[in-house]
Amino acid sequence: MTSFFDTEIDRIFKKMSKSFFDGNDMFEGFNGNSNSGPIFYGYTMTIGPDGKPSVQEYGNVQPDRSIVSDTREAIVDTIVDEKDRVVKLIAEMPGVEKTDVKILVDKNVVNVTAKHGEKKYHCKVPLQQKVDENSAKATYKNGILQLVFKLIEEKQTGKKVEVE
Repeated sequence: MTSFFDTEIDRIFKKMSKSFFDGNDMFEGFNGNSNSGPIFYGYTMTIGPDGKPSVQEYGNVQPDRSIVSDTREAIVDTIVDEKDRVVKLIAEMPGVEKTDVKILVDKNVVNVTAKHGEKKYHCKVPLQQKVDENSAKATYKNGILQLVFKLIEEKQTGKKVEVE
């Protein structure tokens, strides 16, 4: 018997495979003498705390679009640490300086940009957890940006009724 998880993984894999194999067409119009820089595309797949798979695409070109951008999408991992009550965003952005990194947090969406010479990065990361935007602390070292937020304690609403 096939479980929901197995069918969902199969569906996601087929969609990603189709995107990947159809992606060869996007490179046909590319002129190798262009100054647009490297072309890359990929995806990461993780299983969330709820047991559902999460697929995130990255790169400066997408299979359904043939436009190449000179801005790279930073590879980002989100880690929820329930013990310390924090959410950590870790982004790989080699080749830029910490003064080049700009971070904007608005309504649980983190927007990161960086530009240093030919190196340009951008990523927009929606946070699944409620975080305190004012608690954000960022460090950048050896091409790795780490952004840490404190989780907001969600207050229970409603009235608790005791059973007699």
